[in-house]
Amino acid sequence: MIVDDHEMVRTGLRTYLMLEPRFEVIAEASGGQAALDWLEQQTEDRRPDLILMDMMMPGMNGIETTKAITDLYPSLKIVMLTSFLEDDKVYAAIEAGAVSYVLKTVSAEELIYALNGASKGMPVMTADVSQALTRGLRQRTAQSGDEGLTEREKEVLLLIAEGRSNKEIGEELHISIKTVKTHVSNLLMKCELDDRTQLAVLAHRKGWAKKETGS
Repeated sequence: MIVDDHEMVRTGLRTYLMLEPRFEVIAEASGGQAALDWLEQQTEDRRPDLILMDMMMPGMNGIETTKAITDLYPSLKIVMLTSFLEDDKVYAAIEAGAVSYVLKTVSAEELIYALNGASKGMPVMTADVSQALTRGLRQRTAQSGDEGLTEREKEVLLLIAEGRSNKEIGEELHISIKTVKTHVSNLLMKCELDDRTQLAVLAHRKGWAKKETGS
């Protein structure tokens, strides 16, 4: 699915992707709300596997749309395709759930490579995008006393500190195990730690974990 407010961009992308036997464009939308409305009307087997998402659109922008779609349809993979390389935008897009962040200046081959990676859940980013993401993460962390964690990540961290398994966390928060694993990976990256044990220690050291009451 292609989501972009410029018809010429959608036409160009569709025309190129039609030449790729690995991909089929089954839908287009000129904005975020239109994309959500279309997805809502489809059965699960008729929804796309991948979405190419523009960032700057009137109404709902690409980041807001990505967040809404990944919350409703966590199995959909979103690749942000944009002209903007600002650190905060890159970070916000990945935080919202985009698998990859691709600039519109990439070659057709690089775009296909990113789509192939996204279809497998593997982030694909150029060096400049990766550096912007790292800077964005550092800026967000510096501005926050909680390591720049989202509310959902904080919930997952607290449950990790309680010794819950991924399965138990998923059941508690009503999310899939795959989504739990994604949150755990994000926590490890943001906190610059290596494993769950270190995450639990961090939560207790920061005073975020629930205090145990004496018997």
